[in-house]
Amino acid sequence: MTALIQFLPTPDGPFGVLVDEDGRVLASGWTDSPAALLARLRPDRRPAGARSGTAPAVADAVEAYYSGEHAAIDAVPVRQDGGPFRTEAWVALRRIAPGRPLTYTQFATAAGRPSAVRAAASACATNAVALFVPCHRVLRTDGSLGGFAWGTAVKASLLAREAVAA
Repeated sequence: MTALIQFLPTPDGPFGVLVDEDGRVLASGWTDSPAALLARLRPDRRPAGARSGTAPAVADAVEAYYSGEHAAIDAVPVRQDGGPFRTEAWVALRRIAPGRPLTYTQFATAAGRPSAVRAAASACATNAVALFVPCHRVLRTDGSLGGFAWGTAVKASLLAREAVAA
């Protein structure tokens, strides 16, 4: 499979998307580096090649998100491969409302495994499609940011943007 790669300007810096032939986002994040996007994927799940291009529906959703329409990212199709819990956890991430972040403990419960807090955190850490599967909406139990693959400054910016709209 060959994928399309596009970089979009955002207030949080360049945002890259890697999109498959069916328009599904495979990887995304705040970078202008194709290698950084590909590194988010397991080696056996990486496309054979990536070419520069445009993914209008994805770009429109990112622009709408940054214009205050935070639900615009919800309809963007994504493709992630993982075991049953991670797959359910990624679905659960998409159900977290903008401006209403959860703690890792609350997220584990929302994903159907209340005692699996570490597994829930791992699902966030391995999420390759940042923004579209909004792992930035999960916080430490004490309300602090915790980690984020693209930096805590971006995470804080996204949460602040969503809090204003909520």
